Amino acid sequence: MSYFNKQSHRMGELHRWLEMRKEQGAEVATLVKEIDRSIERWIKQAEGLKGRPGKYVEPNPLKDIRAVRPKGPRKLPYNLTDSQLRDKMLGALLGRCAGCVLGIPVEGKPKAQIKDWAEKLGQPYPLAEYWNDYLGANAPHYYDRMDDFLKPNLDHVGQDDDLAYTVLGLLILEEAGIDFTVEDVGKLWLKYLPVACTAEYRALTNLKAGLKPPKTATRNNPYAEWIGADIRSDPWGYAAPGLPELAAEFAYRDASLSHVMNGIYGEMFFSAAIAAAFVVDDPKQILKIALTEIPAKSRMAETVKEAIRWCETDGDWEITWARIDRKYAGMHGAHTLNNAALTIMGLLYGDGDFEKTISITVMGGLDTDCTGATAGSIIGAILGAEKLPGKWAKPLGDRLDTYLIDAEEHSIRDLADRFCKIAKEVRGRVLGS
Repeated sequence: MSYFNKQSHRMGELHRWLEMRKEQGAEVATLVKEIDRSIERWIKQAEGLKGRPGKYVEPNPLKDIRAVRPKGPRKLPYNLTDSQLRDKMLGALLGRCAGCVLGIPVEGKPKAQIKDWAEKLGQPYPLAEYWNDYLGANAPHYYDRMDDFLKPNLDHVGQDDDLAYTVLGLLILEEAGIDFTVEDVGKLWLKYLPVACTAEYRALTNLKAGLKPPKTATRNNPYAEWIGADIRSDPWGYAAPGLPELAAEFAYRDASLSHVMNGIYGEMFFSAAIAAAFVVDDPKQILKIALTEIPAKSRMAETVKEAIRWCETDGDWEITWARIDRKYAGMHGAHTLNNAALTIMGLLYGDGDFEKTISITVMGGLDTDCTGATAGSIIGAILGAEKLPGKWAKPLGDRLDTYLIDAEEHSIRDLADRFCKIAKEVRGRVLGS
């Protein structure tokens, strides 16, 4: 589904005609060059189009974002002991891993197909366990096998970008320090990232070409409001428990390397939400706190507020899902906004229950490993590791693999300890203790 199905279809037809004529011996090179020149011209024209002034106010600089955000608490009451912080940190990490693993076998699939697949496998809908089989082709998932993410085979957490960026965020905090800059983020991407997708791929390519932020986010990057920054939210929330403003600032420094506007706001919003989840138990209140760290008149804020309102009035997650589906029809399945709405749906209908939260989120479709991971991180921070159901936590073991260069295998518990160390440093700096 796309806003421009007709154009996609016509470009596909053109491709087929060129293939057939080439196979028949026709000289197609001159036409192909003409098409390439035309496409390049159209891309530049599309890139130069400006949005109409209207009801949205969506700046990029942090000072301008803060000037148009609502009033908020900025810092929240915090009385966690070291052991409580560690339990919540481990819960957030395990929750992120569980939601991600649940989403991977159905990534990018529509809700109806996910439901049919569960019924075909004889699994409950929404799911009450990890998938027994994956939906789609038998293809590798990064450098692992899709089989590794299935219930019968789970003994660790395999490689996925949603988890690699969580570890990369920790490495940024450890190596560049808590005063890291967007330039530091770029340097450490070049050090650790062997592969990237969509906006991250374009930013990494721009870095390798010698560009500096913010041009790394804008040059040849039509993905700059997609979900890639959103999935990098977690380390900044983990580093600033109870400090949503600072978590959002950390997120801004990271997101502005590759994203603009609502792409940035998505990461700021969920980082603030995760920071709040360490000290606030109510998911709705957490979301409302996070709203105070992004522009009040942005599309991201509108998405969040609408999703909360629909969840309050509908009383049935599938009714709310249908509203979301209608509202965002035509939007790419890896966009920030539609996936944020589904994550909010899962958090609110989950009502504090870990299983319901990650399962309802993933059942909604779209970028399921991303939405499941974010919802799992927030509910995991709320509950803490001791309260996570064993059937979701134990199969993950204590091993998280990534594709990061020279940082491939990690103990999940060790990651929690390292994040706790950073969090205590951050809170000590902010509070002067």
